Amino acid sequence: MSVDDYLARVLSLVSPTEIVSLRLTDSLGCALAENVVAPWSLPNFDNSSMDGYAVLAADVAAATADSPVALKVIADLAAGYITDLAVLPGTAIRIMTGAPIPAGTTAVVPVERTDGQMGTVTIHEGVDDGAFIRRAGDDVTAGDLVLPAGTVITSRQIAVLAAIGLAEIKVHRRPRIGVLSTGSELVDPGTPLESGQIVDSNSYLLVAACTEAGAIGDRRPRVADDEAEFRAAIDSAARECDLILTSGGVSMGAYDTVKAVLSTLGSVDFIKTAMQPGMPQGCGSVTVDSRTVPIITLPGNPVSSYVSFENFVRPAIRTMLGAETIQRPDRMATITEGMQSPGAKRQFARGHLDRAAGTVTPVGGQGSHVVGGLAQANCMIVINEGVSSVAAGDSVRVIECGE
Repeated sequence: MSVDDYLARVLSLVSPTEIVSLRLTDSLGCALAENVVAPWSLPNFDNSSMDGYAVLAADVAAATADSPVALKVIADLAAGYITDLAVLPGTAIRIMTGAPIPAGTTAVVPVERTDGQMGTVTIHEGVDDGAFIRRAGDDVTAGDLVLPAGTVITSRQIAVLAAIGLAEIKVHRRPRIGVLSTGSELVDPGTPLESGQIVDSNSYLLVAACTEAGAIGDRRPRVADDEAEFRAAIDSAARECDLILTSGGVSMGAYDTVKAVLSTLGSVDFIKTAMQPGMPQGCGSVTVDSRTVPIITLPGNPVSSYVSFENFVRPAIRTMLGAETIQRPDRMATITEGMQSPGAKRQFARGHLDRAAGTVTPVGGQGSHVVGGLAQANCMIVINEGVSSVAAGDSVRVIECGE
C-alpha cells in the first residue's frame, strides 16, 4: 500500500476530541475549538510608544541642537494614569511609554531629543505630526477575527489571547496515547544488560514524540512476548487511553506477539507499506467494555518506529487535537551527497538541514536501527517512489522535524 493510502486509512480511525475550556496557562500545544474575535481594539486607547514629552508638533518643528525650543512642563504622566490637563501651545506633558495620550497632543518627543527636565524642558530635535503615538486599533480592531479555529496555541498566540482579556479558551482535549513496547529482550534504562538484552528506547522515543505533537504520552509497562500478557496490556490501555500505540511484533517473526493477538480481534489490519524504513504497519481498533479505541502498531526498530510515527501517528494526533495543519512543514533543499533508494518505495532518509544555505546532508547510517544518526537529524529527506538515486546537487524534498 502506498504511504498516502495508508495515512488515509489511519486518519479514518480518529476524530477530534471533545471540546473543553482551559486556562491560558494550560492551553499550550492545544488547538482552538472555535474562532476567537477581539472584544476590544489593541491598543484600546491612544498611547505613547516612547518615554518623552507630549507636545504640539508645530511647537517643536524648528527645534535643532543650535536652536532648541523650551516648553513649560505642566504635568507628569505615568503608564496606567490619565490627566485632565490638555497640551496647549507652549506647553508639554512628560509621558511614559504606554501612558494615555493627553488631549491636544499631536506628537511625542522622545526623551533622548531633550534635556529630560521638569519645570521647563529643552527640546533640540523636532518631530512630525503623529510621531511616537500608538493609535487605538493599530494592532487589532474590535470585532476582528484574531485566531481561527484549529490554530495550535504557542506562546505567541497566548500573548494576544491574554491581551484581549481571555482567561480561558475552548480547545480540543489533549488525547491520551497509550504507548506499549513489546519484546522479551527489552529492559528499562538503568538496568545492567545481560547477553541478548537491549534497552527499550522506543517507548521513551514515542512518549516524547506524542508530547511534542500535543498529546499526553502514557508509557505503559513493557510487555514480554507472551500473548496473555499482551492481551491484558491492551485491555488496560483501551480502558484509559484515546489511542493505543505499540512498537515491535508486527513483522513475520515466529514470536511477533502483537500481530498474533491483534489478528484474532478481526479489526486490526497488518499492511506492507511502500516505504523505507517502516514497511510493516498495522492499524485498526479494539473494543473493551463497549469502548472502541483506535490502535496503531509500529515496527520495532527505533528509526522505523520514529519515521512511522512522523508519517502516520503525528498526523493522527494532530487530527484528534483539531489542528488546522496536521503535517510537518516541508521545503526543497539541495542535497550535498548522492544517495541510492529502492525505486518501488518512498524513502525517508535522515538528514541535517542547513536552513540558511538551503542544503541538506544525510547523517549517520541509514539503517533502521541507527539511533545515533537519528539524534543528529533535524529533517527527513524524501525520495519518492520511482526514483532509484539522487546525485549531489539535486533538489530534494525535506520534512522539517525541529532541532
